[in-house]
Amino acid sequence: MFRGNILPFISACSVGIGAYLGSKYERYMNQPSGMYSNAKAENYFPWTLHASSLTPYEAKPSQGSAQNSNSSQIMKYGFPSLENVRVFDDYVLAYDKRNRNAHWVFEHLAPDKLPSKQTADRKKSNFFEDKNIHEKFRSYLNDYKYSGYDRGHLAAAGNHRHSQQAMDQTFTLSNISPQVGEGFNRGIWNNLEKYVRSIARKNRNTYVCTGPLYLPRREADGKMYVKYEVIGQNNVAVPTHFFKVVAIETNAGEIEILSFVLPNQPMKDDVPLKNFLTPLDAIERASGLLMFDKIPLNKVKLMNHQKPR
Repeated sequence: MFRGNILPFISACSVGIGAYLGSKYERYMNQPSGMYSNAKAENYFPWTLHASSLTPYEAKPSQGSAQNSNSSQIMKYGFPSLENVRVFDDYVLAYDKRNRNAHWVFEHLAPDKLPSKQTADRKKSNFFEDKNIHEKFRSYLNDYKYSGYDRGHLAAAGNHRHSQQAMDQTFTLSNISPQVGEGFNRGIWNNLEKYVRSIARKNRNTYVCTGPLYLPRREADGKMYVKYEVIGQNNVAVPTHFFKVVAIETNAGEIEILSFVLPNQPMKDDVPLKNFLTPLDAIERASGLLMFDKIPLNKVKLMNHQKPR
C-alpha cells in the first residue's frame, strides 16, 4: 500500500530494503475475529502473564524499583515475544543476549503522563549497565566509548518526564542501541519521538513498540547479505535500521496504527516522516515479532492513514 512512498527513499539511501519490506497487509485480510487466530494468540501471548512472572527491574537505591510497574496496561495488546522479558516501572522490553540490544521495547503513553511541566530533569540521569543481564551478555559503558555512535534510547527519555525515577530507568543500557548521532539520533529519530508525543497528548492512550532491525542489502556480487558493525569488547551490534510501531486509541474509542522503519544513517532533518511509513506485516517479517496481536480488527480504523483491507 505504501510502496510508492517508501521504496524511492530507500533506494536513494542504498539500503537494499525494498524487496525485504515489500509485502502487503496480508495479516489484515480474511481475519474475521482478530488479527490472528485465537489459538495462536493464546499459545504465544497469554493474558495471564503479569509482572510478577517476569524478570523485575532491580534498581540502585537512588533509582527505585519496579513495584509500581504498570506492565499490565503497557502490554494490554499482547507481547511481541516472550524471551528475556524485563519489566521496568514505566516500560517493558525483551533483551537480545546475542546482539546486546533489546528485541523490542514497549511503552504506554497518555496525556497525564506527558505534563506540560516536566517533573524529571534529564541532566540528573546517567547511563548505567543493566546488572540483571548476565555479564557475558550485557553491554557495558566502555563498549560505546570512542565508538562514534550515540547511546540511543529505544524507550525515549522524553516520554517519561513525569517522574525522575521513570526517566532514570530509560538510561539502562538494555534500553540503548548504537545510533548514528548527527542526522539520526539527534535529528530525524528525535523528530519521530516528538511526533509520537504530540499524538499521545491528543488521544486517550498510545502504545509504542520500538526496536532494532538487521536488514539485508545487495552486495557487488549481486547476492543479498545481512551485514552490520559491532562495537566494543563485547561486540554490541549496530542495527542497520530501527522500527517504531504506534497504536493509537482515539478519544472516540477507535484504533489507528502507524508503523515506521528508519535506516540508521545520517539524513536531513526535513525529510517527511511519512516517507518512512512501512506495512506492519513487513516489519513483523523482518523482526520476527508479532505486534498488537490482541487488537480486534473491527476496531482498527486506519493503518498508516489508510483503511485496512
